[in-house]
Amino acid sequence: MSIWEVILVFVVVVLMLVALLANVLVLMCFLYSADIRKQVPGLFILNLTFCNLLMTVSNMPLTLAGIIYKSQPGGDQICHIVGFLETFLTTNSMLSMAALSIDRWIAVVFPLSYHSKMRYRDAALILSYTWLHSVSFPIVAASLSWVGFHHLYASCTLYNKRPEDRTQFVIFTGVFHTLSFLLSLIVLCFTYLKVLKVARFHCKRIDVITMQTLVLLVDIHPSVRERCLEEQKRRRQRATKKISTFIGTFILCFAPYVITRLVELSSVVHINSHWGIISKCLAYSKAVSDPFVYSLLRHQYKKTWKDIINKILKRSSINSSALTSESHNRNILQLNE
Repeated sequence: MSIWEVILVFVVVVLMLVALLANVLVLMCFLYSADIRKQVPGLFILNLTFCNLLMTVSNMPLTLAGIIYKSQPGGDQICHIVGFLETFLTTNSMLSMAALSIDRWIAVVFPLSYHSKMRYRDAALILSYTWLHSVSFPIVAASLSWVGFHHLYASCTLYNKRPEDRTQFVIFTGVFHTLSFLLSLIVLCFTYLKVLKVARFHCKRIDVITMQTLVLLVDIHPSVRERCLEEQKRRRQRATKKISTFIGTFILCFAPYVITRLVELSSVVHINSHWGIISKCLAYSKAVSDPFVYSLLRHQYKKTWKDIINKILKRSSINSSALTSESHNRNILQLNE
């Protein structure tokens, strides 16, 4: 193995471990907190977590084996199943992010009618469409034998081995990425930019009230005035940072892989195998970033996972103290005997 391959193996192992731990923690928070389960966005986050976990335990290990052995890991049947899952899960996770952005858009732009427009039934219908949309492409690919081990990505994924099917495969790949990556990106940009517009409007209103208050309070201490102005600046930046993170992580993780897949269709351009695996690792890194971007860094989830950790630590400390006292009592009894 070359130094590049060793680095790539290390990266995939780290991605697997972090993605597994982070997504399991999100799942634990969902099961532990009744408040999180009551919220409609919790269904979309649960679906996204399910996709990330399944991707972590099914696709990442085979990519790791593909990098190490430089050949197809397992038989053709296993590879076809994993390739089917890869196409389904990637599309499903993209559409889940789009669904979350639609939920935020309705909540911010139409706050008074949010509970009537986004109910559990509506969320279930959106998820049903997400699953139908996601499963349709791998079904077509599998029926046309366009799933297999691709050496460029060291993965079981969409792959055409027959030269006579090249034109149909090019059309299929273009339509697939348009209706998965591009569609989700357009929805993300439209909804979050609308949310940002509303957030900035509210910030301006709050800024006007703050400045009027500071003008009226002549005797206010300069340090208090400074803190108010700093908070005003932070408030303006907060929404921009969050929305930049949502859209930025989506583009950073998926765009290199999607562009590589489209460029690969051209027989003129040669793509380095290391770049192919790197672009695949970037796509896998979305399973790592999603739990933090959408869940674990939010106040409610942060409080929940801290409660879970504290509960586990308290229980373990009680058990250890009980064992210590028990062994101490046993030693005293032995001495008395």
